[in-house]
Amino acid sequence: MFTPERLVIARKRRRMTLAALAQQCGISAQSLTAYENHRRIPTAETLSSLSKALKFPISFFEAPPAPDMSPGACSFRAPSKMSAVERDSALSSGAIAATLNLWLEDRFSLPTPDVPTYPDSNPTPEEAADLVRRHWGLGEDPAPNMVHLLEAHGVRVFSLAPDCLDVDAFSTTRHGTPYVFLNTRKTGERGRFDAAHELGHLVLHSGYESPRGPEAEANADAFASAFLMPRAGILAQQLHEASVERILSAKRRWQVSAMALTYRLRTMKLLSEWRYHHAARQLAQMGYRKGEPNSEMVRESSQLLAKVFEALRPRMSPAEVAAAMDIAPEELNHFVFGLIPVGFQGGGELSTPVRPALSVVR
Repeated sequence: MFTPERLVIARKRRRMTLAALAQQCGISAQSLTAYENHRRIPTAETLSSLSKALKFPISFFEAPPAPDMSPGACSFRAPSKMSAVERDSALSSGAIAATLNLWLEDRFSLPTPDVPTYPDSNPTPEEAADLVRRHWGLGEDPAPNMVHLLEAHGVRVFSLAPDCLDVDAFSTTRHGTPYVFLNTRKTGERGRFDAAHELGHLVLHSGYESPRGPEAEANADAFASAFLMPRAGILAQQLHEASVERILSAKRRWQVSAMALTYRLRTMKLLSEWRYHHAARQLAQMGYRKGEPNSEMVRESSQLLAKVFEALRPRMSPAEVAAAMDIAPEELNHFVFGLIPVGFQGGGELSTPVRPALSVVR
């Protein structure tokens, strides 16, 4: 048995063109095209060569097709800086992670998706953020750990492989199940914004509006800003014409980047244009445009996946889980926030943890 779609996923996951793979394994690009297009089936010897070149076990190419991650159905954070090769590698990672999710759903009762959408009322991003906050009972306080929060409401959250450096995050919905994929190499504050940005796409653009284009990205940014920094909560802090020192103090409460809070104050007209540009220049000089100097915030991780591996531990090792996925343990680890070799640590709880329900299907 040979599954052509699996060859496509493996090739794109390894960032290879047909020509590059042909050169690597000594198979003509014409033959590779025929394999991928269902016109020919590789011999056992050829499949072994492909397996070695692409660093996937032979069983990976013989498994059923993985869930499709179509570019048109996915929204990418900052898509303009991303190449097609980068995008395809991330989508292939997503397809493998979605396969893992289906495997888990067969064995555990995972949280039911509860991400509201508002196609009839068509709210502004700020209004939508407020509606979701009320629906989830968050009030005006800082949002808790964003990964835990999304998982508790049925979003399947996975990490992106470390080689997907130019992909900040992306999201999609498949058969009613929302997915978010996050780059874990950013600061904790910026990772939270990415998670909220993708939540914005799921709320604003799922099913009834294309999630692509500058306007959609701007709307998702506006949603994330309002979701992480609710208007009433910000107003209560009395940040009118706040100094840089005051902004740096307030950002720790909201667990956001200094630049994100500064921009939020500007959009709420709490900073004049002059004060905003002056503060932005000061923060840039202090290193806050590219990072969060001296931040003590831990990068948020998955609580649900940690609980899954803990529940599996008496019966099944991580290596056996990887084998069931037809991938190497190292590959599996890329999608689960690095939880396999370092135990089951969560990441930086910011307030009372939001615990996703999880039970084993017997």
